[in-house]
Amino acid sequence: MPRSAHETRQKILREAHRLFRKSGFFRAGIDEIAAASRVTKRTLYHHFESKDALLAAVLSAQHAEVFASLDPYGVRLSGTPAQIVEALFDKLVEWSTTPHWAGSGFTRLAMELADLPGHPARTIAHQHKAAMEQYLTGVLATAGLEQPAERARELFVLIEGAMALILVHGDPAYAGAAANAARCLFDPARAAAEPTPRMAAPA
Repeated sequence: MPRSAHETRQKILREAHRLFRKSGFFRAGIDEIAAASRVTKRTLYHHFESKDALLAAVLSAQHAEVFASLDPYGVRLSGTPAQIVEALFDKLVEWSTTPHWAGSGFTRLAMELADLPGHPARTIAHQHKAAMEQYLTGVLATAGLEQPAERARELFVLIEGAMALILVHGDPAYAGAAANAARCLFDPARAAAEPTPRMAAPA
């Protein structure tokens, strides 16, 4: 039975998402995406006027899927700030140790397009990351934390930084290091007890 136009579009989006994550935007070709979707290039271009438009549509669909869930981070974040930190970084450790883990697709694609500031996919990536940070702000506000927006931004930097370093080094232990830093954000007594790192003298 022939696929409907909606089914065809969704199939293209799924295969494009898989190939963009696997190979990156520039290495995943339209021919490859069309073949994986079992459509002709003409059909693909009927649904998406360009490869840039296809990437933007892929990220828009992923953003909608993430926020269709009650738990955008893939884990219920509730309780005290300390419990929220533990849940977040336990999930990051679990996620980053899955086979073929490739980090955040939004981050990777935004970095790949760093020299194209007007690209629509970068705009969507910006909106997605801002929404994730705002979600954290709401969670911390519900937990009764003072200055939730500031703490959410600090926590977000630690999460994103850990993901980047895990990808660079292939070492999930960076999630644990980020978790220790996050605990200090919400435990001033612990932060005061930690030795102050000594900065190396300039070369």
